[in-house]
Amino acid sequence: MDFATTSDLLIALFQIAAINVILSGDNAVVIALACRSLPPAQQKRAFLLGSLGVIVLMVILTAFASYLMTLPYLELAGSVVLIWIGIKLLLPEEEGGNVKESDHLFEAVKTIIIADIVMSLDNVLGMAGAARGHLSMLIVGLVITIPLILFCSAIIMNLMVRFPVLITFGGALLGYVAGEMAVGDPGLAGWLAARAPALEFVVPIAAACFVVGVGKLLARRRLRRLEIEEVAHAAGAE
Repeated sequence: MDFATTSDLLIALFQIAAINVILSGDNAVVIALACRSLPPAQQKRAFLLGSLGVIVLMVILTAFASYLMTLPYLELAGSVVLIWIGIKLLLPEEEGGNVKESDHLFEAVKTIIIADIVMSLDNVLGMAGAARGHLSMLIVGLVITIPLILFCSAIIMNLMVRFPVLITFGGALLGYVAGEMAVGDPGLAGWLAARAPALEFVVPIAAACFVVGVGKLLARRRLRRLEIEEVAHAAGAE
């Protein structure tokens, strides 16, 4: 391997890592939201398992990036999934005794993988271009940036515990990203740019408000139901 080839590979590796770090702020928020209710030991396992799943699927997605990003309505469908995940992450955890800790861990890992992959649909082209056909460089680049993303996730999660309002901001961020994905979909972008360009700004804000509004409404209903169940359980115990 000559110097020029080595230099090209190192540049590609740096670009992949930089793109992943710059574009992974919302991914760190998802990891923090999904893991905030887990015990500390399970938080680490969810971090690692979720990140491993994301790396594997990101490599696969990036290998087919050029084709995937031309499919109309793929990002629109992804935005709907992300809105659902954002609302779900705003709901309080149920503390039912029939729910095993392993179930919570699996649910957190599944949420991390699905949300991160959906949010990365519009990022894979950048990494695919930087990789220049070197899938090994893509894998290495993703692996070396994961610790930084996990570190940021841990910080965000601790801040959410101290300042619960950040959970709401996290849900709003997911809604905003979902709105951006919807208006950027290849099947809609051209039509919106020609006939309703204002929607490119309105839809992300509306999606953020929708996630927060519906999430808060469902959270209040769940808390009310849990309170009723607790009172009924206490009365039955007496």
